[in-house]
Order: sequence, then C-alpha cells, then structure tokens
Amino acid sequence: MKRGDSLYRRLLAWLLLPLLALGGLMVFQAWVDARHTADRAFDRLLEAASLAIAEQVQWQDDRLWLDLPPAALDMLATDAEERVFYSLVDRDGRFITGNAELPGDERGDSESGDTLLYRNVEWQGMTLRQGVRRSRLEDWRLRERFEIRVAHSREGRDALTHELLRANLAYILAMALVAVVVLLVAIRSALRPLTRLRRAIRARDPRTLAPLDLPLPRELAELRETLNELLARMRRVRANQERFIGDASHQLRTPLAGLSARAELALRHDDPTRWRDALSAMQATSARTARLAMQLLSLTRLDNPEYRPELTPLDLNDLARQAVRDHWAVCHRQGIDLGVECASRPVRIQGIDWQLQEALNNLIDNACRYGGRRITLRTHARPPILEVEDDGPGIPESRRLLVLRPFHRGEEGGEGSGLGLAIVDSIARAHGARLELTQGTDGQGLIVRLRFSEESP
Repeated sequence: MKRGDSLYRRLLAWLLLPLLALGGLMVFQAWVDARHTADRAFDRLLEAASLAIAEQVQWQDDRLWLDLPPAALDMLATDAEERVFYSLVDRDGRFITGNAELPGDERGDSESGDTLLYRNVEWQGMTLRQGVRRSRLEDWRLRERFEIRVAHSREGRDALTHELLRANLAYILAMALVAVVVLLVAIRSALRPLTRLRRAIRARDPRTLAPLDLPLPRELAELRETLNELLARMRRVRANQERFIGDASHQLRTPLAGLSARAELALRHDDPTRWRDALSAMQATSARTARLAMQLLSLTRLDNPEYRPELTPLDLNDLARQAVRDHWAVCHRQGIDLGVECASRPVRIQGIDWQLQEALNNLIDNACRYGGRRITLRTHARPPILEVEDDGPGIPESRRLLVLRPFHRGEEGGEGSGLGLAIVDSIARAHGARLELTQGTDGQGLIVRLRFSEESP
C-alpha cells in the first residue's frame, strides 16, 4: 500500500466502480428501452396510416386507383412536424400514385392476407422509418396485389425517445444518489471499530504492555488477539531482559567490588610482596570479569530476535580440529589431555563459524574449570553430531535442565559465570540442533552433544 493511502478511499473506490458500471448499463438500457418504446408507438401510427390508405385503394378503368383522405396522413403528424411520404405500387413494382417514389422492401412476401414490414431507410439524404403493407383487392372478378409504402422522418420518434430517457434518468440519478449516501454511511460505520482500535492504541501509555480489552467485530477481534499475543511475547522478553540485567549487574558488581577492595587493601601496605599478591589477584579477577563480559555480549547477541546472520557451509571436523589447536597450549600447561576424534569423512552442515567456535570454547572452558583432566572432541557423520566429553564430576540428571539457565552454576562456589551452557544452548537452537547432556562412556564425567538435523537451517 502506498504511503498516505487510505483504507476508506480504497473501499470507496472499489465499491463505487461497480456502481458506476451498473449505472452506465442502466442508462444504456434506459436509452434502448426509450427508443424501442418510441418506435413501437410510432410504428402503430404507420400501421394505422397504411391500413387507412389500403382501404381506399380501388380498381377503376382497368387500373388501381386511390382517393386518399386527409385523415390518413394527418394521424402521422405530431408537434415535431415530421415529413410524411406515401406511395401506391402495383404488383409489378410500378409507381401508381403518391407524394414520393419510396423504395421497396426485398424481404419475403406472403401469398395470402396483408403483410406489414418495418425498417429504417436512408432516402434522399434523410433517415426515414418506413412501413410497407402488401395487400390485395378482394373482389369476385379479380384479386389484384399492391403495396402501400408509408414513411416519415424521425423527429417525433427522437423527441419521444429523449422525453422518456429524461424521465428514466431522473429515476436512475435519484437511485444513484441514495446508493452513494448509503454506501458512504455503510463504509464509515464498518470502519468505526477500526478507528476505535486505533485511538485505543494511541491513548495507551508507551511503557505498558497490558493486553487490549476492547469489544470489536470478529475480523478485528482476530487482529486484537494477535496484538495481545505480540504484547504477551514482549512482556516475556522484557521480563527476561530485566532478569538478565539484574543478574548481569549482580555478577559484574561482585568482581568489580573485589577489585576495588583488593586495591584499597594493597594501598594500606608498604610491602611490595603484598602489592604483588594483590596485583596477581586483581589480574585473575579482571580476566574472569573480561570473560564474563564477553559471554554476556555473546548471549545478548544470540538472544536478539533481529539478528539473523547468513548461514554458510561448514565442516564439523575442521571446527573441532581448530578448537583443539586454540586450547591445546593452555590445557597442556594445566596438565589436561585434550584430543579430537573426527569422522572418516567431512561432516557438512549449514551454520555460523564463530558461533560454533564460541560453543566449543565454552564447553572446553567449562570442562577445565570443573575438574576435567581428559577432554575429547568428537564428530559423527550421520546424523551430523559434534560432542565434547570430559572425565570430570559431571552433572546430576536432576540438574541438567537447570544448568542451561543463565548464571546457574553446576557447583556452588565454582569459578564459572554460569553462562557457558546457556550460550551453547542458544547456539544450538540458532542452528536447529538439539543439545543433549549425558553421562560419560565410563559412567563418569559428562558428554555435551549437539545433534544437527540432516538438513540444518
């Protein structure tokens, strides 16, 4: 819909167009009916005039003879002052008498009784309505056939047609006016609930997400329910955001307060050894805080419904090998055995490189923080699977759903931020994969598995 377009104008246009077309058809039909009525009325006059003339035809002196009374042609005279013509023609088509030699009619003849034919003719530069009566003398001595041709110009017919058309147009215009008024009232009445809905939405406080409670017709009630569903989702999103902001502020406030306390305590001493210990503690705290901030940014970006990066073809084997290369040095210094077991052939999916790398980083970091001494990355081809197994304490089955929530730690007092598995879960959902937490192969430890569909999104 174009900018500035109006639903009222669109409805009015789409409803008026058929009315205008119907009005045009009615006007055309009124003109056809008026012309037909005028022709029928004047054709009756032609019929009467030709009959009056035919009754005066006689046989005299071995030929046809006509004594035309004035009344025979006077009946064709109207206020329009038409020109009237007539002629008598014998059976051979010879002109006998009349005030004009009118053309004949080549249409079929009748052997018995009178035949009356009507037609419009162009004659001497004039448009005439002609009636041809084919008759015969009925006498005991002879049966002579003849034609009476009568014609008059169309002034009277046209005047009557226009008069009848004007009367019909007045009736049609009155109906059209009533129809337009009713249409305008009907459209305004039908759109009034939409106006009430618009005003109700405009009058709302922008900060409120309460559902709309407004009586509306069925079609607009569906729109109201859709808006209420959207508001409900926005309430859930806002509640999640408020809870996340509260948790994040709490998680960041604690290490920042620790940094401030460490610095204040170090400033009270003159011993360089105390300063070194304080700086070491502050460095570890700042590293954890930086890691927490990065995880918070990742989780916020993953939970943004407007963020839709483009998926590209990936090989899970390459991702697993790259993750091992990135973490091998750190794990080696901590005495952790980090390895990878890849499928024998490429494991292709459609995904986002940095997100899956972030998921592996979080899983390896979690395994290191919670006591894993042996960490193995594996891939499987059918269906595509990426998993990380460690031999740490694992997670009880009753708490496996809880650890997917942000800021929920697997162990009370642990060093982690409680965001690692929440980030992995968000990445799995973004890839249409299912996140599974199961016990290790030897009955201890934890396996975190991302099971992708055969046709990943």
